[in-house]
Amino acid sequence: MRIVRYELKEGKTKAKYGWLLGDKVGEIGGNVFGRYRRKDAETPLANVRLLAPSEPGKIVCVGRNYVEHAKELGNEIPKVPLIFLKPPSSIINPNDTIILPPQSAQVEHEAELVIVIGKRGRHITAENAKKHILGYTVGNDVTARDLQKSDGQWTRAKGFDTFCPFGPWIDTEFDPADAVLTCRVNGQMRQMASTRDMVFNVGVLVAYISSIMTLEPGDLIFTGTPSGVDELKDGDEVSVEIEGLGEIKNKVKAESR
Repeated sequence: MRIVRYELKEGKTKAKYGWLLGDKVGEIGGNVFGRYRRKDAETPLANVRLLAPSEPGKIVCVGRNYVEHAKELGNEIPKVPLIFLKPPSSIINPNDTIILPPQSAQVEHEAELVIVIGKRGRHITAENAKKHILGYTVGNDVTARDLQKSDGQWTRAKGFDTFCPFGPWIDTEFDPADAVLTCRVNGQMRQMASTRDMVFNVGVLVAYISSIMTLEPGDLIFTGTPSGVDELKDGDEVSVEIEGLGEIKNKVKAESR
């Protein structure tokens, strides 16, 4: 099942959870992370605006989880997952605009597979991780690279408003073992790799992170980016796609100083 959050393009409506059937959307009643009921898919997809498909309490990200990406930035491969947080205030929807802040002269894209937690858990084993995952979505861990290097820690570089696009839906049946992940800017390929190239796989990441903090329904885990990260400039359009999962596109605009 593909789960979406959406609002109707016409009229004032609250954001709703729904499910996709072809080019139609059906509302989901109840709690999408618990007991729920799917209503008939009757609303044309063209009549709705897709929103970020989860409202996470926290966004946990994994750094240097692809060997070639670590190498391109001159870093060693971590012996255990290297994690950091992005604030929920950085979230934007598919097709929203990424804003380049005046504090940075080098903002870059980072295409990533994103885990969406479906069941609360602490000290989850890698073998049981699947029971705690609702599904997967597509993300872009936008990063102010110059600030990441100058600050030494990554909160500012990763935390600007608009630096966390993800979507367009959560796929509950997606297999993350070996899917092609790509990023294009203005149609030009920048990043391409397979999720099988991750240093730490999905099960290991869920186990490691949940040994530190309780994972709650709706929380996100950004699983790391492959090599090929590069600068975003005013007027660009960046597209992140994962084979068999989906694609998100975002325009890029420089914030006036």
